[in-house]
Amino acid sequence: MAQEVKMMPNSHEVVEGVFKPRDEIITVIDLGKYLNLPKSQNNSRDMFILTHFNNLNFAFHVESVVGIDRISWTEIKKPDRVIYGGDEGVATGIAEYKKRLITILDFEKIVAEISPESSIRSDSIDRLGKREIRDKTILIAEDSMLLSKMIIECLHKAGYKNTVKTDNGQEAWNYLEEAKLSGDPIKDHVACIVSDIEMPLMDGHRLTKLVKSDAVLKEIPLILFSSLISDEMRIKGNQLGADEQITKPEIDRLVEIIDRLTETKERESEK
Repeated sequence: MAQEVKMMPNSHEVVEGVFKPRDEIITVIDLGKYLNLPKSQNNSRDMFILTHFNNLNFAFHVESVVGIDRISWTEIKKPDRVIYGGDEGVATGIAEYKKRLITILDFEKIVAEISPESSIRSDSIDRLGKREIRDKTILIAEDSMLLSKMIIECLHKAGYKNTVKTDNGQEAWNYLEEAKLSGDPIKDHVACIVSDIEMPLMDGHRLTKLVKSDAVLKEIPLILFSSLISDEMRIKGNQLGADEQITKPEIDRLVEIIDRLTETKERESEK
């Protein structure tokens, strides 16, 4: 249920304030206001949906919850960017459920807009010092338009100018399949894969399993870069063969891991 919140001065216009359910102070975001939806006059069914990602907790204030169910990633489709706001849109997927179309919201984008300091920041690359241009190609699977743009910006700043962006695991897998069929050495097409976990059509865990089960592709370093790296998720990622797992928004650490994995693979291929 929704609880009384304490307003905070000079906060973002869609931040209602904070509340303290136990021993932690949690920021409350008015989801309806963010989406420019008219406010209901009846608040008897208002609720807070508590979320945890990027190592932070947030509460999204909604007017009601009509149901909770599981939907397979294969049932979630990529949204039409013309209808759902192009690259700046807040939808990452569309699913049909009980003859209703359900919009999957990009909560990471919402939080990044409200609290930029809690998201990926290109100035964190400065901590790594002077960087050289690197010709290795990095394949990125990320459904959030905003975050994929920020990841690419940071990788380019770190010297990785050759990036291939895909919106989900299925698109990344299609790219890898085409690279195999080209007959070229696979390293000419991709030196490292950076994948989110939760994505429409195919999630990062499924992508990891396919890559690490393939005789040609399994040698490509694969990093799971997600806001949802819990202990349970980390165990699953390890079991599937992910080379590294790191929680957003630690983009400077991601670059360091890419450096290490690609340099190690390069030395191994020279032996």
